Amino acid sequence: MNVKMYKIIFFSWLLLLSINTFSQTTLENYLKIAAENNPELKATFSEYMAAMEKVPQVGALPDPQVAFGYFIEPVETRVGPQKWKFNLAQSFPWFGLLAAKENVATEMANAKFEKFENTKSNLFFEVKTAYFNYYFIEKAIEITKKNMEILQVFKRLSLVKIEAGKASIVDELRVELELNDLENQLALFVDTRNTIQTNFNNLLAREVSNSIEIPDTLWQDELPFDKLNMLDEIYANNHQLKSINHRLNAFINQEVVAKKEGLPKFNIGLNYTVVEKNPSSTAIDNGKDAFLFPSIGVKIPIFRKKYKALIKEAKFLQEAESFKKEDKKNVLSTVFSSSYKNFSDGDRRIALNKKQSQIAKKVLDVLIISYSTNAKDFEEVLRIERQLLKYELAYQQALIDKNAAIAFMQYLIGK
Repeated sequence: MNVKMYKIIFFSWLLLLSINTFSQTTLENYLKIAAENNPELKATFSEYMAAMEKVPQVGALPDPQVAFGYFIEPVETRVGPQKWKFNLAQSFPWFGLLAAKENVATEMANAKFEKFENTKSNLFFEVKTAYFNYYFIEKAIEITKKNMEILQVFKRLSLVKIEAGKASIVDELRVELELNDLENQLALFVDTRNTIQTNFNNLLAREVSNSIEIPDTLWQDELPFDKLNMLDEIYANNHQLKSINHRLNAFINQEVVAKKEGLPKFNIGLNYTVVEKNPSSTAIDNGKDAFLFPSIGVKIPIFRKKYKALIKEAKFLQEAESFKKEDKKNVLSTVFSSSYKNFSDGDRRIALNKKQSQIAKKVLDVLIISYSTNAKDFEEVLRIERQLLKYELAYQQALIDKNAAIAFMQYLIGK
């Protein structure tokens, strides 16, 4: 192989790589637009931000209590009559209670965040699937038109044969039947394209009439991990499992809260009394206001039934989340197995239909030449033409099935 041939191969490979990179970059841009504009994603993020605002609420001390009293009939004392009375009190829970409540709220907020992340991953999967489906429908339209052009050529060839008396008019009518079927199928593809385009643009929250850029040839994605490690990655990174773990941690902390709620609470306060001067008193502290600080009180939770029920409630909620986690892992395992089967099946069908299309093209070329010389094998020409169309569409379908299966498994591992 000479130097010139090496250069041709290198630049051909570089061009193919740049096309695939551009195509994947285009899809990544669409994903970015969806992440920025999708209203459902914005809604789940707002729910997370609202949950975060719960943390400072539950971690704050109770509001202090202020009381004011006015003596309608002043109380006479040695130092003068009492006119006004003020009282300020602050309640303090048991040590660590507020921190435990903050932990509960934080874990619940983290669960909301994982819900947001799961919504984003699911949105990306839907965008990718819609993008792949749009690619398929565009290719289906292109392939169908190409097959219609082949039939038009074959129709003209049959007319020449009919005029020469070497073929029957039935040949032309059969071609017409095939063309009519393809025209109907083409119209269905066009309608389907409009539906997919609307769905895709709605996912991106933009005008439904916006065009969609697709590559000439769809790239083939590959699994980020081998099959043995994929399930471990799903268990470690799936956002739904992470959300369950955060809720489980929240209920563990809720048990701590319930236990500390059953412990004493303290009150610290001060009293200030305004005293007027007694004209008849000669005391040194005559008219001096009375100030008492601190006044200390203890709130003792005597009725234990309520707090025992709170502890049991937290334990049952922990148990429920543990069962949910076990069930979710079983579901994810089943779903992954099905998705991997779809991936493997798509990979096999890509190779098969590509090979079958190449063979069908060769057979069709030979049959058309045969028909053009001796007007034989007309029905076989039509049959192979149908097979060629089927294989070409099946190849494109297998391509998007493989990529869609990988996109779904990426969703499962939280990407």
